[in-house]
Amino acid sequence: MDGEPRGNPFLRGNFAPVRTEDDFDLAVVGILPDQIAGVLYRIGPNPQFEPDQRAYHWFGGDGMVHAFEIAGGKVRYRNRYVRTPRWQTENAAGRRLYGPMGNPMLTDPSVMGTDSGVANTNIMLHAGRLLALEEAHAPFEVEVGSLDPVGYRDFGGKVTAHPKVDPRTGELVFIAYADDPTPLSNRISWGVAGPDGVLIKRETFEAPYCSMVHDFALTDRYVIIPLLPLTGSLERAMSGKPAFAWEPEKPAQLAIIDRETGVASLRWAPVSAGYVFHVTNAWEEEGDVVVDVMRYPQAPFFPLADGSPGRETGAVSLRWRIDLSGPDPVATEQTLDDLAGEFPRCDERYAQRPHRHAWFSGQQRRPGDIRGDGLAHLDTHSGERTFWTEEGLGGVGEPIFVPRSADAAEGDGWILTILFRPHTDTSELAVFDALDVAAGPVALAPVPRRIPFGFHANFVAQ
Repeated sequence: MDGEPRGNPFLRGNFAPVRTEDDFDLAVVGILPDQIAGVLYRIGPNPQFEPDQRAYHWFGGDGMVHAFEIAGGKVRYRNRYVRTPRWQTENAAGRRLYGPMGNPMLTDPSVMGTDSGVANTNIMLHAGRLLALEEAHAPFEVEVGSLDPVGYRDFGGKVTAHPKVDPRTGELVFIAYADDPTPLSNRISWGVAGPDGVLIKRETFEAPYCSMVHDFALTDRYVIIPLLPLTGSLERAMSGKPAFAWEPEKPAQLAIIDRETGVASLRWAPVSAGYVFHVTNAWEEEGDVVVDVMRYPQAPFFPLADGSPGRETGAVSLRWRIDLSGPDPVATEQTLDDLAGEFPRCDERYAQRPHRHAWFSGQQRRPGDIRGDGLAHLDTHSGERTFWTEEGLGGVGEPIFVPRSADAAEGDGWILTILFRPHTDTSELAVFDALDVAAGPVALAPVPRRIPFGFHANFVAQ
């Protein structure tokens, strides 16, 4: 039964997978604005076969896409597995073959050394292609509409889950960490694909240590890569300890790369220890680089290097300002808000430009709980934060901004997100006025079953 209690927390409640692929026409409660026309794609992990209870991690499940097609005030829902080579191999065998997150000790010998990509973390459109992404493999393309598999896109190697589309050029800028045939190496790559989706350049440099680099920042001129002490170690993994662990004694730094001159001009800016999964936005201002993030005091979900449990803490809105005028970059830090949360987003029309408005899944009652218990809007100019929640709410997903029109003012539009209702074990698409989230949803589209907790979403306008 979906959601039944089991030993692994990532296989309980709304973390547990669903087993069916469905198509539903959804009833709408409230008034869905006619200006919202397009598809909201949300992706997350959903193992097709029962994973190993001892070792399964939320980050390692097969990707499943949940698509909400919105037009004329109506909503149609569809969910499909991302049919990667790994998914197809296991599906043909009728059982689990791959170890969690590529663990060779728990992988069937028949598939050892074969492709283990899960494509479960982000989904985005570039050059007319719908790409499903994760940390350790190339982007996997699925068909717009049907979500049928197309195959991997060649960007010269693996790509992490947060490529950025430069709104000026249409280029796709990406990074990859541990980018070497040797597992958990300290090599980091960055690269660019043209607006046609064809690779233009890819460069690699050696960092002081292997770090899990989930996201990065992009400005008109610079790529900024956070090297933070959630470290990877093959030696540690071979000794039976965690492959990735929190080591705060290692230096936290920002790698700053000029997009024109590349790694030849690589510079480092020290920052205080902490961990960042997600960047809100970045831009250049009066010669400085400004980067807004959600930062944890300590990386969640991962243990200390000796295998002991880490301290679960919440991320808060933080701004790095990097002065590049001297021989060595200097980064200063400013806390923008103290409410814990995750999955920050801005009005994407303001990517690489100073933004005023940001939204995130807030954690008012349960700081550090990735599920979120409300929707937050932060005015970064005034510092005012507004918040919406309801009693008994089981989770709030990533907030996605949709403008009222192409030329609407910043923040003038709607927020789309997915809510989980534990008392009915169902989920729903929720639509908020972006600048008045505290008023609650203007429209809801309930799904007649739950959508498991997942990661990222993007809206593709018609």
